[in-house]
Amino acid sequence: MKNKKMKLARVACDLSQEQLAEKIGVTRQTISLIESGNYNPTIKLCILICKALNTTLDQLFWDNDLTIVSNSQETA
Repeated sequence: MKNKKMKLARVACDLSQEQLAEKIGVTRQTISLIESGNYNPTIKLCILICKALNTTLDQLFWDNDLTIVSNSQETA
């Protein structure tokens, strides 16, 4: 799933993928892969991204349409 929220936040901060990557110590390709939905970042990397973009984990990485399945439903 593409991370459009992250891209929008990055653009709102007037940062290129390269600039964001430099701020958090990863490659531009890593940022591109996260934004395209082809890489799931670690929680540590998510926190670094949020700090660099002045936002929260919920705002960037939480899917409002996510349905949580209880354990009893998983085993049924």
